[in-house]
Amino acid sequence: MSDRPHILTGFHFTKTTLAAFAERCEIVGRMENPKPTPADIPPGVAADVQAIVSTGSVGITAAMMDALPRLSLFCCYGTGYERVDLDAARKRNIMITHGADANAPDVAELAFGVLLASTRRIVRADKMVRRGEWKQRIPNRFGPIAGLTGGKVGILGLGAIGLEFAKRAKGFDVEIGYCNRNKRSDVDFKYFPNVMELATWCDYLIVCLRSDASNRHIINADVLKALGPRGHVVNISRGWAVDEVALAHALRSGVIEGAALDVFDEEPYSGTDLLDVDQLVMTPHFGGGTEHAQRRMTELVCRNLENHFAGRPVASPVPELRDMNINSPGRLR
Repeated sequence: MSDRPHILTGFHFTKTTLAAFAERCEIVGRMENPKPTPADIPPGVAADVQAIVSTGSVGITAAMMDALPRLSLFCCYGTGYERVDLDAARKRNIMITHGADANAPDVAELAFGVLLASTRRIVRADKMVRRGEWKQRIPNRFGPIAGLTGGKVGILGLGAIGLEFAKRAKGFDVEIGYCNRNKRSDVDFKYFPNVMELATWCDYLIVCLRSDASNRHIINADVLKALGPRGHVVNISRGWAVDEVALAHALRSGVIEGAALDVFDEEPYSGTDLLDVDQLVMTPHFGGGTEHAQRRMTELVCRNLENHFAGRPVASPVPELRDMNINSPGRLR
């Protein structure tokens, strides 16, 4: 067997991305299951696997860690790490990295695209024209359309993606507010200490959280009610930040006007609750799917792999494990 680090991949990476990993490591297997268990580890490799490259939406459990005795690194390809058992990783001295800010501009770009699609009914209007239902000079079957100009945009989570979104929002002549764990000193946007206050104030609520277990279903029925009947919500963070059952009910009953989701609680989305909701725009979790973002995220994973197995601090540890990110020979087990 090669003396290079042995890794598993757990995601449908492109050939170019896999080739970049293969330049640095020996790829000994690929796990296709979106909820992998020890049974999904390819035969004969468990004793040798030193790292896994996957996503935070797939994550890794304590049982998987126990099944891989040499595992010392789990790289999340992307920002989120919501299904990674951080307590188990710390206990086993396994470093967890993520995509940090690598895809922030691209995700913010999509967020604006789906926000406009929702508020201006672009997808619904497209379908109407294709069905031959355009019978008037200005279609009014969707009801009054406010448009963004002069509106209030609330950003839930003013991290890298939230800041990139705010940068773009400024060009639309909107008022910007945000809710964050802490008030930022480098922006002059209106600050709200909790999501309910933000939702009550804004017309358009943009979910940009770096999702973890603490904010599961943070967008619930009460928040949607606070957003109001002319409100729109956009989620480009992680699916479990939004209660999808509550969202479907809010859209069908007119509690809010529209919504757009690029992420879902279970992916690929296989449910039915949301499919027939005309006021909802859905895209297949491709906010970070541009060539530029993919290149930056691949480079970051490669840098983390190189640093870790050279005994250097990784480039982008998850915040909860930054204190573990030291030059430790123990990482080279």
